[in-house]
Amino acid sequence: MSHDCLFCRIASGDIRTAFVAENVDAVAFRDINPRAPLHVLVIPRVHIDSLASAADHALLGSLLGLVTQIAREEGVAESGYRVVINTGNDGGQTVPHLHLHLLAGRHMDWPPG
Repeated sequence: MSHDCLFCRIASGDIRTAFVAENVDAVAFRDINPRAPLHVLVIPRVHIDSLASAADHALLGSLLGLVTQIAREEGVAESGYRVVINTGNDGGQTVPHLHLHLLAGRHMDWPPG
């Protein structure tokens, strides 16, 4: 855990946040600046800078599994949703801790950015 990492502090409970869901590997919470009616962030409990530095494929699968669980629980699995992982500066990553955005509740246009 990095004590100066916002998401590490959320995952550890140092910053109190209501979790939408969690598993042994990750926690999920609503984005404070939502870009869709449903906007949930899924983050690993361990610090990983970005997808580019993620080597644990089982952990990545666990993160995606939590996304699909949340989509079912939030009632958007059938209508559809988008999962976004911004990686690096050019990819739009603003917090240097791997995180997945689950976006749903409206039609998603393409291209996204």
